[in-house]
Amino acid sequence: MHAKRIFWKLYPSYLIVTLLSLTAVYVISSTAINRFFEQQIEKNLTEQAWLIKEQVTAPMVTREIETLSRSADTLSANSSARITLIFPDGIVAGDSDKASSEMGNHRDRPEIKDALAGHVGQSLRYSNTLKKNMMYVAVPVWVEGRVIGVVRTSMPMTDMDQLIDSVQHRITFGGLIILFLAAVLSLIVSRRISRPLERIKEGAKRFADGDFSCRLHTIGSTEITSLAETMNQMAEQLEDRLQTVIKEKNQREAVLSSMVEGVLAVDTDGHIISLNKAAARFFQVIQPETAKGRSIEEVFRNVKLQKFIGSVLKGQETLECELTVQHNEIYHLQTRGTNLLGVQGKRIGAVVVFNDVSRLRRLENLRSDFVANVSHELKTPITSIKGFIETLLDGAMNDPVEADRFLKIVAKHADRLNAIIDDLLMLSRLEQGGKEEMEMQQAGLAGLMSSAVEVCAHRAEKKEITIQVECPDNLSANVNPPLIEQALINLIGNAVKYSAEGKTVTVRADREPDGINLSVTDQGYGIASEHLERLFERFYRVDKGRSRQEGGTGLGLAIVKHIAQAHGGTVSVKSTFGKGSTFSVFLPAS
Repeated sequence: MHAKRIFWKLYPSYLIVTLLSLTAVYVISSTAINRFFEQQIEKNLTEQAWLIKEQVTAPMVTREIETLSRSADTLSANSSARITLIFPDGIVAGDSDKASSEMGNHRDRPEIKDALAGHVGQSLRYSNTLKKNMMYVAVPVWVEGRVIGVVRTSMPMTDMDQLIDSVQHRITFGGLIILFLAAVLSLIVSRRISRPLERIKEGAKRFADGDFSCRLHTIGSTEITSLAETMNQMAEQLEDRLQTVIKEKNQREAVLSSMVEGVLAVDTDGHIISLNKAAARFFQVIQPETAKGRSIEEVFRNVKLQKFIGSVLKGQETLECELTVQHNEIYHLQTRGTNLLGVQGKRIGAVVVFNDVSRLRRLENLRSDFVANVSHELKTPITSIKGFIETLLDGAMNDPVEADRFLKIVAKHADRLNAIIDDLLMLSRLEQGGKEEMEMQQAGLAGLMSSAVEVCAHRAEKKEITIQVECPDNLSANVNPPLIEQALINLIGNAVKYSAEGKTVTVRADREPDGINLSVTDQGYGIASEHLERLFERFYRVDKGRSRQEGGTGLGLAIVKHIAQAHGGTVSVKSTFGKGSTFSVFLPAS
């Protein structure tokens, strides 16, 4: 139901009250005036009747009808009242307006009955004789203790009615003027009350819309002014509290957004209260801001997560589990769920925290692979050495030719073991140390490249591979020369190793805006894309049989990676299968 404006409640109320008051005044005053005139007429008629009684007592005793009739006419001439003289038996002895012979018996008239009973009778009724409303007053005529007749005076009410009508017309006209003035005054008063309240209402609406800059300036009664001041104080307090809430909300959202852990909060019905960016990323929720208020089943398609949240909502204890989510990449999430409590300590939902342990799982896998690989790499030469030694002990050492061949194989595998151990030791030193612990010096890169090429030249000549060096003579960098030379030797050696005969290997150094890039490009077999991500892992081999035949330890690229990291740089590889590869080492500017 539509509520009325306060003006339309006040203004009609004032008019109705005024109208009712004027109506009451009109009714009361009309009744009082009418009663007043009636009382005056009654009094006047009574006084006249008592005076006439003294004059007609003697003819009444002797029942002189003619005398009484003349007396009625004579007395009526000096008075405005009609005079009627009546005997106790109701016969009219004389009347000032009509012949007594034409008038009926009056014994049954109310005022006559009262007078015959010894009282002053009074009656107001319609006269059939005169066809008018008349007021009658009858007084008894006493002689020696008995009523011998009645003197009745009467007067038509026409004049009084006209007078009362005139007075009522004046009262009505005055009431209309008062009503008009009251309407104008009520309009002014209603507007003076409603306008400040309307301004307060408009101000309150602006406060509700979030505009706390406006202030209410209202002139009116003390109550309205106090209300406006209270509203202004309320606006100031609301603005302060709103700013505090917004600040806290922004801080909370900033904290949640910057957390690497995913955070999900749901209410007791399983509808989302909050979802940070990390959790949205884990489960590929494209628009996390639209997830608020939606159900878990609608946003997350992970059945295990839905069951886990359901268990948290049903129980009272903290629960944990591990989820594996696979989209573009695989996430291993350590998930922890607990009750979400409100201010009063009442449970209002559940909060779930997702800790990404994918890197830890990858490291565990790498460690497992490393242990398996290093065990395999060490076991192969050890097994060979043990086998040939057992063969020698079984009698082969007595054959000089076979003994010499077996001992050379043992020596070869021992050298391989030594190379693996040396590479592992180098990796260990690189991991334990850092750029701060290395001896850095400004060195020319052209000289380091030439030295590395010379180390690999013998093997390149065997395969008729040409090694080209492209480096400005004045290009230098603040590096550890032996390590950079070792990294280049490993890269050039691999390029020569995996290139076909007669190909070209290019070694170049380029200055870039934020550092120096060293690259080695071959025209070998290339590397399939699925191997590129793991090339720099320890003992990772694309072609394990071929790598071992070439005498590699499987640690060369891992050493290059750690040398680059020790200089604060990075390594990368670009390769097209069947066309060749480019390995790069980026050294940032000092």
